[in-house]
Amino acid sequence: MNFIVQYQWEIFIVAEILSLACLLLFGGVRYLFGKRKHSLFFLFLFLFLLILEAGLAFLIYNETGEISTFQIVITIFVIYACTFGINDFKKLDRWMRIKVGKWRGVDLLTEKDKAIMKKQQDPKYIAKINRYSAIAHLLIFVIVQTGFWLYGLGDFTHFSEYITDFSWIGTEDLEKTPYPNETLYRISMLWGLIFIVDFIWSMSYTIFPAKG
Repeated sequence: MNFIVQYQWEIFIVAEILSLACLLLFGGVRYLFGKRKHSLFFLFLFLFLLILEAGLAFLIYNETGEISTFQIVITIFVIYACTFGINDFKKLDRWMRIKVGKWRGVDLLTEKDKAIMKKQQDPKYIAKINRYSAIAHLLIFVIVQTGFWLYGLGDFTHFSEYITDFSWIGTEDLEKTPYPNETLYRISMLWGLIFIVDFIWSMSYTIFPAKG
């Protein structure tokens, strides 16, 4: 266990590299060599590595007894893989079929794929997808931040104080924040900034839609 704790980041990075390799091998075996059944092995291996990463975070938390940057990073990766990552994988899959199809001189895209790709160029569809993305990010942000605050404050009693007075944002005095430790506070401040930019950018497609 000491080995895992000591080399946790190295193990995580290797797992991520292997995960990316699995996705590329999935596409290569499936579309370049036409081995559809064999390609599923790499997809299952990717899912296994994802579960392994989640298990690694749990083991280290069980060993150290505290939430660290490592657990938070893995949690973000797992949540991404189970939400936005699914759609991104579909895009990657279509991209591989386009590239391999051109190289082989065959059309690997289905009529459904072509319809989806055409739909994704529609400004109304782009605006709708970005609205959903913004709302999903908002919900995840609120839920996770609520968990952090509960972890730091113990209950909901003092929540209203921090919601109505944001003077604690940017402070160097950890005692004035609702977070249990500096790691969660720093990560939350960075995430909050990213969330604001992402939310404004996503909603801009609705407020200022592109011309069709």
